[in-house]
Amino acid sequence: MSVVIAGCGALGTKIGLRMAASDRRVVGLRRSAALLPDMIEGVGVDLRSEKPNLPDDVDTLVVALTADEKTAAGYRATYVDGVQNLVDALPRTVIPSVKVVFVSSTSVYGDTDGGWVDETTPEHPNTSTAEVLLEAEQRLRARLPQSVVLRLAGLYGPDRGRLVRQVRAGTATLPPHLGYTNRIHVDDAASAIIHLTTRVQRPAQVYIGADHEPVDRRELLRFIADELGVPRPEVDCATPDRGRGTRCRNDRLIATGFALQFPNYREGYRTILAEQA
Repeated sequence: MSVVIAGCGALGTKIGLRMAASDRRVVGLRRSAALLPDMIEGVGVDLRSEKPNLPDDVDTLVVALTADEKTAAGYRATYVDGVQNLVDALPRTVIPSVKVVFVSSTSVYGDTDGGWVDETTPEHPNTSTAEVLLEAEQRLRARLPQSVVLRLAGLYGPDRGRLVRQVRAGTATLPPHLGYTNRIHVDDAASAIIHLTTRVQRPAQVYIGADHEPVDRRELLRFIADELGVPRPEVDCATPDRGRGTRCRNDRLIATGFALQFPNYREGYRTILAEQA
């Protein structure tokens, strides 16, 4: 049986390599298939406009797409059109039974003024891109009712070090207002997806993928500076107030038996910085 990873970028490649190491056949879909490691069978396809050729024996489908353009049009082409082309390409014989995980975002909850959200919280996207993501979730569920949506918090990891680079360079600034950020290490995100496709017999429709500890962005930046041994960023009073954000609960995912390798930002960033030292 085959695993198909649609959008086999950094996250998808991590998932694919782990599944291939467990003797699964893994097919990765991306525009530049030559960039994939040998353990993943690369298929070059632009899902925004093309239907891929999929194996007849696909039993697991991971949809981990990334839009090049952070606009409503860019998201629609990637997540709505791309998912439609992907589902259209599925062999009819596998549609009733294929396991599907769609990687979405906690941005669909909008800003709750610092309040807590979980999977039962109504979605109130407050950006056009989040609106498109929610639409894509709904369209996929209409086509494949067994689909599982994993709404990831902000990904970070060794190859996603924008904040660290900014703090190290002295270009990071602190907003004057409280604003929560939810995060998950990319290794934990990959592990959660594998867990949901291999360990959970009757998954729920939606899970939040975040670590245990939402954090004020100011606290996060100060922590990184302290760990680097550089001056803390200064407050920029001109930073617009974007709201207090949202705090995400991960109880439903943890209740499935999933355990985080990096349960909070401190453990995750300390590991990253130690590897870079």
